Amino acid sequence: MGFFYFLKKYFKMSKRQRKSELKSTLWFMPLWYIVGAIGLSAFTFYLDYEVDLSLYFPPAIGFSGETLQVLLSALVGGVLTLSAFTINSLLVALTTFSGQFSSKMLVNFVSDRATQHVLGIFNGSFIYVLLNFLYVTHEEEEYIVATPVLSILTAITAAVTFIYFINHTTTWMQVHNISFNMNDKSKSVQSALEKELKPYRLEKEVERESLPSESNGKVIKSIESGYLQVADFSRLIKQAKRDNSLLRFEARIGEFVLEGTPLLTYWEYGHPLRPDHYFKSIEIGVKQTEIQDLEYGVNKLAEVAIKALGHNDPLTVTNTIHQIADLLKSIGKSTNFSPYLFDRDEELRVILNQKSFRYYLHKGFASIREYANQNSTIMTELITMVSLLSKTMDKEVHNDLWEFAHQTILGFDKYSLYENDCLYILEQLAELAKTTGNQEDYLFLLEYMLERVSSKGASKVPSSS
Repeated sequence: MGFFYFLKKYFKMSKRQRKSELKSTLWFMPLWYIVGAIGLSAFTFYLDYEVDLSLYFPPAIGFSGETLQVLLSALVGGVLTLSAFTINSLLVALTTFSGQFSSKMLVNFVSDRATQHVLGIFNGSFIYVLLNFLYVTHEEEEYIVATPVLSILTAITAAVTFIYFINHTTTWMQVHNISFNMNDKSKSVQSALEKELKPYRLEKEVERESLPSESNGKVIKSIESGYLQVADFSRLIKQAKRDNSLLRFEARIGEFVLEGTPLLTYWEYGHPLRPDHYFKSIEIGVKQTEIQDLEYGVNKLAEVAIKALGHNDPLTVTNTIHQIADLLKSIGKSTNFSPYLFDRDEELRVILNQKSFRYYLHKGFASIREYANQNSTIMTELITMVSLLSKTMDKEVHNDLWEFAHQTILGFDKYSLYENDCLYILEQLAELAKTTGNQEDYLFLLEYMLERVSSKGASKVPSSS
């Protein structure tokens, strides 16, 4: 009963969500290796007992039935032992990731293709050698070639794979690889989302006055509580075109909604539409997913940095801040896109609930700033990354970047700084003020910072001019 419910859950998902869920499970890839092992075992049986491959090879290569059974029993035990060590190493890695960094990283490690292939090789190797062991007889005159040769090669492959897995795990656990992999995953999510929406975005302005009034709109409410995981925008636009309607999202992808929470507001221009048609294009689940949620990737990186602060690991925090800055730069390009989606006839059909760059900047850096507890090293790094972002991003976000830095500096309330710490912060702040055109505000912050350091540093403070 539970197995059929398990399968039913996957069939109810959208194609994109099902693909994401299968990639994040440990059983899907090993299943294919097991199927391959069964097929290879059948092929080996065919070579030895139908083709009789021993007739074409010298006697030194083959084994008698009794000798082969001894060999296969040893190989079964050896492959099983390697599998046990691999599973133990995997559990240690997962425990380390969860405790030291973030429990959200477990999905990243489990869904990594190298991890899944390693587990698949061990499961496939064990099944293959075990099946070979079943059909070998005790007859002395039996002379077999393919089974021992392929079984030995399979065991060697498993042994080499074990060494590779240990190296893969230790490499993956290094801080720079962890943060880079999480950043790269989030960028791939963003790229896929942009590709999905690109055909429905047009380079034309939509005047707010041309939009229908709020009073004429009708609301579609959520029928269950959970996270808004996925929206099939293509399907929604096609359905809105058939109904001759306009939809506006009231909730963001990744946002938690309660039963009865407004999900969509719609305006009818033709016959009355059926709200249940639109529920088929929206997935609500019990957990957040990274399929279309850009914020989730930022939150995962921020959580790694916060955990590292708790373990007094400034290098991990610094490296994660760098990756967050890189991700924010990429997200900043997406937030500049229009929230309006059109059908093929260039009729407006969907209005997205889209957050600004300022929102993602706050989500990425504000929690780290809070948990850093006015750690001057971390604060300096935050200001440095904000300054770096200002040099690579459009002027539209410069005020947001400066405002974040301004609030960060004002956070040093009743807090004394060492002279050099103050100078390093002011150096980056001066660069940011120069890039964003906030030299006057910088002078105010300069005076504010100098109150927290001895007068010895007054002649060394950088100018923003």
